[in-house]
Amino acid sequence: MLTRATGTAGDDLAQRIPGVLRAALGPHWEFTVDGPHIEIRHPHRGTPYRPPRRPPTWRDLLDSLELGFARDGAPRDVCLPMRWGRETELTISAVQALDPLLKDGEPHTYRSGFIPQPVVRFTGQRDATGHLKDGFLTSFVNISRVQRIGGLEEYGAILDGWLTVLSQLGLHARHLSVDGQLSSWRRRQVEGITLRFRHLDHALGDIVLLWNTEHSDRLAVDLGSGLERLAWARTQERWHQLIYGGFAGAAPPATLDAIRTATLLLGHGLTPAARGAGGITRRVIGAIDRDAARLGVGSLVRHMYGYWSLVGALRAPWSEIARVIEEEMHS
Repeated sequence: MLTRATGTAGDDLAQRIPGVLRAALGPHWEFTVDGPHIEIRHPHRGTPYRPPRRPPTWRDLLDSLELGFARDGAPRDVCLPMRWGRETELTISAVQALDPLLKDGEPHTYRSGFIPQPVVRFTGQRDATGHLKDGFLTSFVNISRVQRIGGLEEYGAILDGWLTVLSQLGLHARHLSVDGQLSSWRRRQVEGITLRFRHLDHALGDIVLLWNTEHSDRLAVDLGSGLERLAWARTQERWHQLIYGGFAGAAPPATLDAIRTATLLLGHGLTPAARGAGGITRRVIGAIDRDAARLGVGSLVRHMYGYWSLVGALRAPWSEIARVIEEEMHS
């Protein structure tokens, strides 16, 4: 649970952030600071946005991100394992790569740089009927830049570099904005300040300045978005069509989401079990509508297998994943 921090370290950092960001982003941005709230917008934000005639493939989008981050000094690092087993059974964010620094006060991290991390979360926003709202999935690719930094100037440079990466994707500066509260929050031994960025009406993600409460001089940055959200903003396609392609109308959204997530979990060796990470796999498969999947799940599994394989090799072949899902459905 998040609480408001009361320490002086967060107050000092918060006071310095507007000046640091002004210096990093330059004179072509409009800053509004009203008490603890900050908003950063481009002066030409009213110009129309035109999506590409030919939407980029998932591979093209991922390659562009990797190249953009590498140019900005954040080469790609390997993904964290799907099974976490520390405070969560599964990896839910690439920020967990910073656990040694932020939670243990150690001067190192598990990973550093650009990480396209597959994650599973059950916290997506839902509508009045209980269905996930557009823009939310149980499993997705967490696009992150996570690293220890030497000071606030580096934090400002990372945000500036991210805006350049987004521009290279076709999400130009005039349609981007940044806003948030310049007050720190605390979750046990970690404190942070969060600013969020948007493209037009699409929330894309956030940049979080982080530190350990006992070592406030040890700063880190977690810059996070989602591969699917970036594609949604870039293409302006209908959400389910973007995610599932020709399968978008083949089954209820909850079933499509469950098969997508089960493919990821089983692909990483997390087979159904009574508890632990395997218990999550069993729970996910249990959400599949048996009537909708009466003819089998093989085609969609193969489709989603290709997607998850873009960010890392899967242990099991798609045919074995489909077999396990169908066997668990009828057990």
